Amino acid sequence: MSMVAKLLLLVVVSSVFICLVPVSADGDLPTPLNDEVLGLIVFKSALEDPTAALASWSETDATACGWAHVECDPATSHVLRLYLDSLSLSGPLPRGLDRLPYLESLSISNNNLSGLLPAGLSLLPRLHSLDLSRNAFSGRLPQDLGNITNLRSLDLSSNSLSGPIPDSLFSAATCSSLRYLSLAENRLEGPIPSTLSRCFFLLHLNLSDNQLSGSPPSVLWSLSRLRALDLSRNYFSGSLHEAVANLHNLKNLDLSSNYFSGPIPVGIGLCPHLTSLDMSHNSFDAPLPDSIKWLASLTFLSLSNNQLSGDLPAWIGNMTALQHLDLSSNQLTGSLPASLDHLKELNYLSFADNMLAGPIPDSAAECTKLSQLWLKKNRLSGSIPQALFDLGLEVLDLSSNELTGIIPPGSARMSETLHSLDLSDNRLSGTIPPEMALYFNLRYLNLSWNDLRTQLPPELGYFHNLTVLDLRSSALYGPVPGELCDSGGLAVLQLDSNSLSGPIPEEIGNCSSLYLLSLSHNSLNSSIPASMARLKKLEILNLEFNNLSGEIPQLLGGLDNLLAVNISHNRLIGRLPTGGVFQSLDQSALQGNLGLCTPLVTEPCKMNVPKPLVLDPNAYPHGNGGTLVTVATPVIPRHKKFLSVSAIVAISAALVIVLGVLVVTLLNISARRRIGLLENALESICSSSTRSGSPAVGKMVLFGPRSNLRSEDLFGGAESLLSKASEIGRGVFGTVYKASVGEGRIMAIKKLLTSNIIQYHDDFDREVRILGKARHPNVMPLKGYYWTPQLQLLISDYAPHGCLHSRLHENSGSMPPLSWADRFNIALGTAKGLAYLHQSFRPPIIHYNIKPSNILLDESCSPRISDFGLARLLPKLDNHIISSRFQSAMGYMAPELACQSLRINEKCDVYGFGVLILELVTGRKPVQYGDDDVVILIDQVRVLLEQGNVLDCVDSRMGEFPEEEVLPVLKLGLVCTSQIPSSRPSMAEVVQILQVIKTPVIERMEAF
Repeated sequence: MSMVAKLLLLVVVSSVFICLVPVSADGDLPTPLNDEVLGLIVFKSALEDPTAALASWSETDATACGWAHVECDPATSHVLRLYLDSLSLSGPLPRGLDRLPYLESLSISNNNLSGLLPAGLSLLPRLHSLDLSRNAFSGRLPQDLGNITNLRSLDLSSNSLSGPIPDSLFSAATCSSLRYLSLAENRLEGPIPSTLSRCFFLLHLNLSDNQLSGSPPSVLWSLSRLRALDLSRNYFSGSLHEAVANLHNLKNLDLSSNYFSGPIPVGIGLCPHLTSLDMSHNSFDAPLPDSIKWLASLTFLSLSNNQLSGDLPAWIGNMTALQHLDLSSNQLTGSLPASLDHLKELNYLSFADNMLAGPIPDSAAECTKLSQLWLKKNRLSGSIPQALFDLGLEVLDLSSNELTGIIPPGSARMSETLHSLDLSDNRLSGTIPPEMALYFNLRYLNLSWNDLRTQLPPELGYFHNLTVLDLRSSALYGPVPGELCDSGGLAVLQLDSNSLSGPIPEEIGNCSSLYLLSLSHNSLNSSIPASMARLKKLEILNLEFNNLSGEIPQLLGGLDNLLAVNISHNRLIGRLPTGGVFQSLDQSALQGNLGLCTPLVTEPCKMNVPKPLVLDPNAYPHGNGGTLVTVATPVIPRHKKFLSVSAIVAISAALVIVLGVLVVTLLNISARRRIGLLENALESICSSSTRSGSPAVGKMVLFGPRSNLRSEDLFGGAESLLSKASEIGRGVFGTVYKASVGEGRIMAIKKLLTSNIIQYHDDFDREVRILGKARHPNVMPLKGYYWTPQLQLLISDYAPHGCLHSRLHENSGSMPPLSWADRFNIALGTAKGLAYLHQSFRPPIIHYNIKPSNILLDESCSPRISDFGLARLLPKLDNHIISSRFQSAMGYMAPELACQSLRINEKCDVYGFGVLILELVTGRKPVQYGDDDVVILIDQVRVLLEQGNVLDCVDSRMGEFPEEEVLPVLKLGLVCTSQIPSSRPSMAEVVQILQVIKTPVIERMEAF
């Protein structure tokens, strides 16, 4: 080094020292800077601190003991603990902590820290507790974490850490002191390292919500001091070893949502201290081991969604400490044990979806603390015990059984607590007890599919909080009482398939909260009341198959939220209302009436108006007055040419239509311009705020194992990335761009519409992380996201081969048409992807928007489902958002999606999938608009099937096809699109059906 270079280096070092060494109070002599203060100042300087939480940290202080969030040893003034939780800090984990040799506890959880976990944390020799949970750290676990010799507690949960768990993490040095370890909610993969056996003193181990796989190593069962073990929501498989009995100190065991199979090990009963056992959502089979009855301390037991068989054991009633018992969705047989009355502490009980038979024992009513009872989908018989209605239940679901007898009258206690009552699909008879009117907290009441044979009691109007009333197919007769709408809170009213008669009451207009009104398949007569025009929230109106007559009130055209109407098979006449959905109804919603004025029906148009009154000038030629006569048509005076009244009306209507079209066109152009200006303004604001260093700096979070995408490729450049990206599509949630990142890698960037998206980062982060966990060959994985309050981006792989919609409907000729083999594989792969989303997550991920444009194809035509679960990003899935967000899915949208208060579940996706496979087979869009009519694909296929000509609608472009496969696939599509959600199969059942269809006939016969 030359002399000049040495002098320059000395000047720089001196300058840095002068900057870091504060001047004393008198301004003369500098005070040496405390080494710990220096380290914390360096640490602070690299962080973004938007709330100024670290404002008290000043380099002029001699020690850090007076600073916020810092705790010192009062004797030595050494920093012992740093508590920086929930301070909105962002940036990478800075250096400087190595200057704190006495640090014992470091907690920086629930912030926005990102980047890799730095090496060097092992340089803190006295560190006992390290908590970096709920941040956005990514990459692999540092190898030197296992060198922190005194570490007792390590929490790295809720980050984006990926790769395998290193063997070095469980070094002998670390394991000698480690008591608590949580790596939950990351992207870790691979097996559990065998070196875990060294951590003999470990008390708490949480590896849940990762992608760990394989069979848990036998060394795991050697950790005999464990108090809590959580391996839930991973990909572990195989059977459990009987060595689980070695965990005799275990209190909490959670193995749910994995792929474990085989019998539940008998050794589980040798863990006498267990208080919580969750093995739900696996594939355990065989009967329940009797050893479980030895778990006298068990308060929580969930074995739901397995394949357990055999009779429900009687000893289940002797587990007196149980508060939560869930054995639903298995294959259990036998009857409910009479010993249920011993479960005095039980709060939640579910035996739903099994094959239990026999009566409901009266002893069940002895569970006096019970608040939820689920016994649906069994084969229970006999009457409902009256004593059940004396409990303080909040939820009672006995639906889909074989129960008989009457509905018990209510009790004062239940009237205060009951929120949901479902007795549907049984054989109940008798009246609806008037005492039920006292259930003032009841929100959901379903008595459908019974044999009540009674009239609707007017007391139903006393349900002031009732939201859903379902009395379909219950053999009801008599009039519809006007008192039904006295409360004004009813949102869903379903009275279909009964024998109700008389007019629809005028009081129906008082049901101001109605979203769904369904009165079809009854004997209602008279006209449709004009008061129905007051139902401003109404979205679905079903009045088909009644005896309604007269004209439809024109005021109904003002129901702007109305999405679906069916008035077919009545005796209605006259013009349809001029506004709203009535001008776009298909033929099936109108047919079977006497004479509606529309080209969609073949019946002659009839008008319910008197013939015009005119003066005939020819009756008295001498002008001595005229006679008032009634004629069929207006009489035109001689020698004068005037337009008829009908011609004037027609011309006026034409002018109004032309003006309306012009106004709507101008409004659309204006709206598009405003949206474009708004997007540009938001991007400009985001760009300027980033340049100016304002607090609204974006946060980049990346998911996904084995990904070569780095945060450096995107961080700080989201706006510039969009500016050079090319738009490839627009959807209901935002715009999709094709963008190049990193070393020429192409990604798909979805810029979300910020309107109605959840605005708090923690909520957004939580929901997107759940979506990011989806990893399946037929699901397009979410790679990460970018977030600011003004701009949210979702990052995923780019699909160069486009989407199914393009291959079906926009084929330019460069690619051959899809063959039947391709189409069947697309249907099967899509079904598998949806089944995975429904079964592997709790609550299940529901797509809500299944259609060909959301099915991406790879080079081998394998499907990848995209845009799944984006409705989770809405603050509330209400009717307004659904109706506006999913208009582009018209034809694919399940009917119940238009009503918030219906129990929306996975069956919505089944409906969309049914439409999709009909589209795959026929090559036709679900709704086709002609010059004079609208063709609904579902109705078209159903009619052709009934006529025996369904193969006529098969897409001819795919060439030869096997009829023995195509025909059952078409029938499956119609079953999936049933109007009744409960009649649709689950996606897991759809996968099984498709696999059976593909199996050669010879193999099927051999199987039987």
